[in-house]
Amino acid sequence: MGFSEDSDLQPILFGLFLSMYLVTVLGNLLIILAVSSDSHLHTPMYFFLSNLSLADICLTSSIVPKLLVDILNNSRVISYAGCLTQMSLLILFACMDNMLLTVMAYDRFVAICHPLHYAAIMNPHRCIILLLLSVFVSILQSQLHNLIALQLTCFKGVEIANFFCHPSQLLNLSCSDTLIITIVLYISGAIFAFFPMSGIVFSYYKIVSSLLKTPSSGGRYKAFSTCSSHLSVVCLFYGTGLGTYLGSAVSYSSSKGMLASLMYTVVTPMLNPFIYSLRNRDILSTLKRLHSWRL
Repeated sequence: MGFSEDSDLQPILFGLFLSMYLVTVLGNLLIILAVSSDSHLHTPMYFFLSNLSLADICLTSSIVPKLLVDILNNSRVISYAGCLTQMSLLILFACMDNMLLTVMAYDRFVAICHPLHYAAIMNPHRCIILLLLSVFVSILQSQLHNLIALQLTCFKGVEIANFFCHPSQLLNLSCSDTLIITIVLYISGAIFAFFPMSGIVFSYYKIVSSLLKTPSSGGRYKAFSTCSSHLSVVCLFYGTGLGTYLGSAVSYSSSKGMLASLMYTVVTPMLNPFIYSLRNRDILSTLKRLHSWRL
């Protein structure tokens, strides 16, 4: 299913999604380039930020190119194998975003609450381990959904009320008895979402508690300013994601579902580079230096 069957709107939709995709890819590539080219940004926070940008590029790339081809060909068909591949890639990179945001919250917690031990705790070896752990958990979540989807039947000729293979909607279209599978998926989803969210909430609770004990208001502002970009991205990511799933549980409509899905799969990855570049002086100064060097 697409956004509109009106043929007059197809060129507009194609231009809109193509421009959003290009902005997403170029913006996140600029973040990666800035971090890799400036030795001052070779810190744990920016190491995880560059990996978050890479995950955002992959997340959007798992959906938008296929959507653009479908708009050009006026097609709304996807193969069973293609659907499973798209679903597994979507879950993989969305979970990577989730895990990396949690790791970045932990990084800010250590930097603000234990500044004297920051270099020892967030050493390169531990950063690599945290990254590999994020990848492992994401692959585990993705393959769990894939294995469950392979157990279901009667997917041929069905219509998904979205512009990509949404996991929960795909599950609802099966002819099999999905009660047990639904319970397993929601439990696993709750676990994979609850623990990262709990980690972020706990990290910021400790950060706020530590900042309230700081006597200088300037010191509090300077410390919390290092968290503002990350906190904005967390609110955007979880706000749109939770809005999608809570909205579908209460009263789902295809138009609202597609709009919410668009927000967390396309709009959020597109806005992340702007949030980090506009609210982060280090990234902004590096991007300006890269721009002046190219000129």
